[in-house]
Amino acid sequence: MFSNNDEAVINKKLPKELLLRIFSFLDVVTLCRCAQVSRAWNVLALDGSNWQRIDLFNFQRDIEGRVVENISKRCGGFLRKLSLRGCQGVGDNALRTFAQNCRNIEVLNLNGCTKITDATCTSLSKFCSKLRHLDLASCTSITNLSLKALSEGCPLLEQLNISWCDQVTKDGIQALVRGCGGLKALFLRGCTQLEDEALKYIGAHCPELVTLNLQTCLQITDDGLITICRGCHKLQSLCASGCSNITDAILNALGQNCPRLRILEVARCSQLTDVGFTTLARNCHELEKMDLEECVQITDSTLIQLSIHCPRLQVLSLSHCELITDDGIRHLGNGACAHDRLEVIELDNCPLITDASLEHLKSCHSLERIELYDCQQITRAGIKRLRTHLPNIKVHAYFAPVTPPPSVGGSRQRFCRCCIIL
Repeated sequence: MFSNNDEAVINKKLPKELLLRIFSFLDVVTLCRCAQVSRAWNVLALDGSNWQRIDLFNFQRDIEGRVVENISKRCGGFLRKLSLRGCQGVGDNALRTFAQNCRNIEVLNLNGCTKITDATCTSLSKFCSKLRHLDLASCTSITNLSLKALSEGCPLLEQLNISWCDQVTKDGIQALVRGCGGLKALFLRGCTQLEDEALKYIGAHCPELVTLNLQTCLQITDDGLITICRGCHKLQSLCASGCSNITDAILNALGQNCPRLRILEVARCSQLTDVGFTTLARNCHELEKMDLEECVQITDSTLIQLSIHCPRLQVLSLSHCELITDDGIRHLGNGACAHDRLEVIELDNCPLITDASLEHLKSCHSLERIELYDCQQITRAGIKRLRTHLPNIKVHAYFAPVTPPPSVGGSRQRFCRCCIIL
């Protein structure tokens, strides 16, 4: 039936419209295989209507500019979503051809396409006015000129990722938000030149913002983030990990202005304390994920507040929070989130945690993973008892090798396995 003959039974029995509909469910690889079956199938498989969503990540090493140009000519106005993530062989010329041919594109992922420059964003601005999602992460040649171009030509933009584009400054952010006021997600991780002034522009012009990532934007302080909280009341996800200048004032502002907050990542923000997290927990009852790694000042008091006021909590990282004790874990294990919600808890490098904490977590039936690296008071027996109640849980722990006793006579130094490796 699946012969090279265009008069095969399937081609006689099924109308082309139905075959085309079947082909619309196939992935890129399968479509290319079908295109080699016969001339009739080649026409159907390569029809632009089958190529509305294309992800070429798995072929990133092989994709060159001419491939993107050919795809754009074949797909034309049908193409809505394209991922070229990691395709380092694709440059500005290919993307200019793409922009000219695929003017209905809505989602474009260029993450890691390190050859592209501001010229690509100029092309997108000129031809792709329907663009809604754009990922330019790690495209390190991108500058403020790109943001200015997107502002002028892509007014529908809702999500932009320019993480690690470290040439971007507050001037670029100012230009972007003035033309793209409908932004809902903005990823600025590693944009180390950004200052509070940039956040003030976002807070003033992006009332629809839901997600903001500022990881390792080292110059950010309370002033900029408070402006975000006051201007973006729909905020649900904030990452400020590594922004070591921020204090409890941020947690207070989030509690007062952003009641819908679901995700908060503030790892390595060592100035945050129980006082701030108390205000946050009492006002943000929809919290689901919190990364508090290396928030070294927090104590069991924070866990008590989370256990009382945050019934939806699913993921909690307390790594390197060295003041946390078994009592805090006891409150968490008895809290509203424990039985049906809590899925992941990270406790590595919490030296005061003992097997008693594992006993307190036995009733957390949804718990899928627990991190216990360098918790020196945790034992294998404690983990074994936990697994009798939660047989599917993944426990990540490390037990240092026991140093063997000296050899008879004591004339020779003995080392543990770690020392031998080192």
